Amino acid sequence: MELLDTRPETLRAAAEDFGHLVSAPPLGVLRPRSAAEVRDVLAYAGPRGIPVAARAGGHSMYGQGQARGGIVLDLCELSAVGPVAGDRVEVRAGALWRDVLAATLPYGLAPPVLTDYLGAGVGGVLSVGGLGGASHRHGLVADSVLELEVVTGAGEHLVCSPEHHGALFHAVLAGLGQVAVIVRATLRLSPAPALVRRYCLYYPGLDAYLADQHLLATDRRFDHLEGQARPTEDTAGDWTYMVEAVTAHRGTTPPDDGTLLGGLSFTASESTDLAYAEFANRVATDEEILRATGEWLYPHPWLNLLLPEDTAASVVTGILADPGFRDLRAGGLVLLYPLLTRTLRAPLFRHPRGEVVHLLALLRTAAPGAADPMVAANRTAYEYARAKGAIAYPANALPMSPGDWREHYGSRWSTLAEAKSVHDPHGILGRGHGLWGPS
Repeated sequence: MELLDTRPETLRAAAEDFGHLVSAPPLGVLRPRSAAEVRDVLAYAGPRGIPVAARAGGHSMYGQGQARGGIVLDLCELSAVGPVAGDRVEVRAGALWRDVLAATLPYGLAPPVLTDYLGAGVGGVLSVGGLGGASHRHGLVADSVLELEVVTGAGEHLVCSPEHHGALFHAVLAGLGQVAVIVRATLRLSPAPALVRRYCLYYPGLDAYLADQHLLATDRRFDHLEGQARPTEDTAGDWTYMVEAVTAHRGTTPPDDGTLLGGLSFTASESTDLAYAEFANRVATDEEILRATGEWLYPHPWLNLLLPEDTAASVVTGILADPGFRDLRAGGLVLLYPLLTRTLRAPLFRHPRGEVVHLLALLRTAAPGAADPMVAANRTAYEYARAKGAIAYPANALPMSPGDWREHYGSRWSTLAEAKSVHDPHGILGRGHGLWGPS
């Protein structure tokens, strides 16, 4: 392992992630330049029980991409995108989604679903599933994967797809990095519009908001559908709600606002026309501001929950009224938008019952040293929501025990455990998630 980087500054960087809540120093960092080098590392680490974690964007929240006392695979050298061939593109796992979009847009193409933040790594997003504004139409980001090149925890270098090594393919996508390191993914692409019209529709109450979100998710009149809860300025602690709905269009044939907005019960609205590339990269400006102020390096005790429709209103109301989340009124972001469960196809991706479920994302920033109460509040909120049928979207600052994970996966736990025993028999991958015990 002569290529292992053990410089103190390298170890410090690899011990952190976007969450800045868990610090887990590795023994060293390796920057593989090929699948063969990944294979060599895993073949060496497995029999010796050395933890290994893959890292690209470093956007995990709670140490999920770290390897305490082990080896971090920094995939920065495995970041090539292309070629684009027809309606597909080959992407190395260390690429960021902004790199993927930059490579495909010149062909008039884009992945069917993109996450809001394009600075995350390809491999990491595929490992958790990936949700975005087009998920109500096209499912997970991972659902657009046609083929994977992986190296298993046992050191096997394999190419898999639904037809070839299908069980492994389905254990990798939304499998939390438990069985293999993704080296390359072949993604299906869709036509990308030149322009979009973005509508912001405002609602004073939650019930009308959720009813319209259900309608918009099921009739699929918009290409992109998200939404937010926003605090009012009064002292009563009330919230208002905003649907963000986006449709593609050509400048010569703009959308028919009356048709698109017909039958909805919003009380105010506004719309903006944007280039598609500008809309897709809309979070980049926020990132620049947060990096400039230093807040990007603060702790991020985020919580993401998937709520069943029949209890969504009570869970949202209960959590937003919880004093443990009072800071959301001052500076956080609350996302709340619907998903159609029939579009979410990766077998290991868990979601609540029902045709429509809602993503509730509570995105907070803590002052350095002040995050522990927020993480505790996340746990309380998770238990409250779980009792009402909710399931965690596993990209969280949320301590979970092996028992929690067994409940999370339910009938799919045995599938994941069997894949783990076959493809990572030494248990060196994905320890940061805590599925099998402390990392």
